[in-house]
Amino acid sequence: MSFLKAIAVATLIALPLGGCTSTASSTHSDVKDNSGPTVYGRDGIITHSPQSDHVSMKGDSSARLLALGKENFSNQNYGLSEKYFREAVSNRTDNVSAWAGLAASYDQLGNFEKADRAYKALVDLKGNDPRVLNNLGYSHLLRGDYKKARSYFNRAQSANPGLEEVQGNLHLLSKVARS
Repeated sequence: MSFLKAIAVATLIALPLGGCTSTASSTHSDVKDNSGPTVYGRDGIITHSPQSDHVSMKGDSSARLLALGKENFSNQNYGLSEKYFREAVSNRTDNVSAWAGLAASYDQLGNFEKADRAYKALVDLKGNDPRVLNNLGYSHLLRGDYKKARSYFNRAQSANPGLEEVQGNLHLLSKVARS
């Protein structure tokens, strides 16, 4: 198991489900709503929980799909989480949480081309939100593109200097880049 994957798994297990604002150390941070799996957080901890802060999911058929995606993501069943998040965005294309979860699932599966498409949809919905920028940085960290990862982390930090997930990811990046 790779160092980054081990950190992601440990973070996912150790942290409670929260917003992708990532509760752990270094990880993807999500668009806040505090309802979902944590993917990546500070210090290499996964704290990216797919969530939506502007789409009401009450009575929405995609709500169950989103919940299943989050559950499977937190259980490290990334193939199933991808399936459920993909179905959720198919049912509701404005679902920020589902797009964040889909992108994070693709990252965990190593399907970065599809992750990029999901991140594009997320940016179209949320703009240059610091959590989205952090998640993009983490995605590039997983790819080994440390220069691009640092650029995204720095942009996220500039947009929200207090975002702990970014600090954790910058710390993780410095550790990984030294190896």
